[in-house]
Amino acid sequence: MRDTKIQRKTGETDIYIALSLDGTGKSEIKTGCGFLDHMLTLFARHGRFDLIVSCNGDTEVDDHHTVEDVGICLGMAFCKALGDKRGITRYGSATLPMDEALILAACDLSGRSFLGYALEIPTEKVGTFDTQLTEEFWLAFTREAACNLHLRSLAGQNSHHIIEGAFKAAARALREAVKIDPDFADEIPSTKGVLS
Repeated sequence: MRDTKIQRKTGETDIYIALSLDGTGKSEIKTGCGFLDHMLTLFARHGRFDLIVSCNGDTEVDDHHTVEDVGICLGMAFCKALGDKRGITRYGSATLPMDEALILAACDLSGRSFLGYALEIPTEKVGTFDTQLTEEFWLAFTREAACNLHLRSLAGQNSHHIIEGAFKAAARALREAVKIDPDFADEIPSTKGVLS
């Protein structure tokens, strides 16, 4: 089983994450940021990842540290759970419609971090959530997961739909990328022989 646990405590956040890449999509999410809880719940469901996230953060300041640090820890969890990435499909993509929004996500678990972020989010807030934090989350995730991730909005006018579509599409792309390919189960999917 490709399971892992991450604990990280700073002066701004105290985070615990448990992740199973080969799950059923069940989750227990408590970050103190309701919108992030919603996004991570659907991320787990659409990725078929079992995910527990607990965060005590300085949300009395704002949600920035919580959102960024949860992204850091989730990326760390993916990296650790994947190990040497032997047998994985490596690449994944999804084009996901959500009402008027259409989102493209594509990832490569290459060992190199890059975020191609082209989500056009028309408002600064969804409820109390600062929509700029969407990019902060995915920057932190890709850096620690050591993956390439491209997120692009092809259509959309509703900020909630665009962000939710991005989390769902990223989950489905990652689900495809982390799968074990039975034809190459003992191989590293790179001509270099290593993904790092």
